[in-house]
Amino acid sequence: MSRISDTFTRLKGEGRAALMPYITAGHPTLPATEALLFALEESGADMIELGIPYSDPLADGPTVQRAGQIALQNGATIPRIHAMMRRVREQGLSIPVLYMVYYNCVFRHGEERFLDEAAASGIDGLIIPDLPLEEAEEVEGLAAERGLDLVYLLAPTSTPERIAEAGRRSRGFIYCVSLTGVTGARDRLSAAIEPMLRRIREATSLPLAVGFGISRPEHAAAVAKLADGVIVGSALVERIDEAPDETEAVNRAAAYIRSLRLAVDQARFRSANVG
Repeated sequence: MSRISDTFTRLKGEGRAALMPYITAGHPTLPATEALLFALEESGADMIELGIPYSDPLADGPTVQRAGQIALQNGATIPRIHAMMRRVREQGLSIPVLYMVYYNCVFRHGEERFLDEAAASGIDGLIIPDLPLEEAEEVEGLAAERGLDLVYLLAPTSTPERIAEAGRRSRGFIYCVSLTGVTGARDRLSAAIEPMLRRIREATSLPLAVGFGISRPEHAAAVAKLADGVIVGSALVERIDEAPDETEAVNRAAAYIRSLRLAVDQARFRSANVG
């Protein structure tokens, strides 16, 4: 089993959902990203989705797009991101980290080279939102050879056939997109989450983590009652972006993750008691 699978297994035994924050590597700077990774772990994150900035991010809303542009302007290249990951692993970061990366970044860098370097840097998995199942077999095999979990995405519009195929081929967990559209904080959760999760659970025993649109502790708590993992991105990136300096960015991020951790754990505890 991978470190990702081990984490979900442990949390299930504890009656808790995984909390998975997203940040963009290089936003606001690469040194700040290093500090953020440790702060997120210390504040209760179970695993981290680390975005590799890209000039044309199809799945990202304006908040994450802006973070990516800032990161690119700051020189957050793939080699520098890999080097940063090696440093934080050497310094003791222990929770699973997945790259959220667009396929063009992998392709231009060279598939085998990218995956070799990702594995060597201590990355546990990959989320490649623009790589469809029909075209992913080669990357999937290369990732498996290197012990990297390739995580597929499903949405409320996914067909039964696609759900079954993703359930068979995804590793670690399935990323369940809560709504149609791009990333971004929303005022309310999508009503499509519960029926979508019900359909996916009929096809796979893999853990299901829900992302897109989760921004408030009450959102995280509601999702924790339904899913195995809660992914929070844009709302966290906003707090980092709005901070007056890097120190405050780390402090605000940590406080926000602590609030989500508390909400997620209380929701699962109440749910377990009721059940």
